[in-house]
Amino acid sequence: MGFSSSIATPVRSGVERATLVRRTYGLVFVGIVVSLLGAAFAFTQAALMNAVAAHPFITMLCWFAPLWMAQTQSRNYPRNIILTLLFTFIVGVWLAPMMLYYLRMQPGVLGEAGLLTFSAFGILTLYATFSRRDFSAWGGFFTVGLFVLFATMLIGMFFPSVGGSLWIAGAGVLVFSGLLVFDTWRITRSGQFGENDYVIAAVTIYLDLLNLFLFILSLLGGGDRRR
Repeated sequence: MGFSSSIATPVRSGVERATLVRRTYGLVFVGIVVSLLGAAFAFTQAALMNAVAAHPFITMLCWFAPLWMAQTQSRNYPRNIILTLLFTFIVGVWLAPMMLYYLRMQPGVLGEAGLLTFSAFGILTLYATFSRRDFSAWGGFFTVGLFVLFATMLIGMFFPSVGGSLWIAGAGVLVFSGLLVFDTWRITRSGQFGENDYVIAAVTIYLDLLNLFLFILSLLGGGDRRR
């Protein structure tokens, strides 16, 4: 679940809604490609890979900076696009050591996790877009679930267990699937976003997908969520 806009101009017409959706999901797709390029770049830089593997939380802080700046400059084109893509590139670098670990230890798991994430994204997006349900209540419910999930993960860091990791991974898949439905509904049907709020909308969906992928990968990997 991404950052929310302090001032959002609601979509007023079908044309504006179509523009918002096109820009949002176009930026999400490009962001995923840039993340893959970031990971590929890190694969070629042994020193960078070692540094990221040794200091994953510092690397995470590095991608929070352009993420925050992209949100504050969300309507300042092209700065908003550049900062968003910088954020997704650094995320790819951050993911590279974990991806390399799975490529070496459990070949095929990355592809399976990517396929399952893409399939879940398609199914949940169609459900949120074409269902006649009002998903507004899902936001509060799954946001609470998100905080509970993070608290459980912190406890798991001090009392690690394979069984507990699998339960956390399963709960993570459930929580971010629910948030993906809610955020998709907000973008495509609720009218909460204006056509120029596509950067905020795209980052929201990107973060949902990123976390969904990580938890699916952890689940397939037997609860091992390496950084």
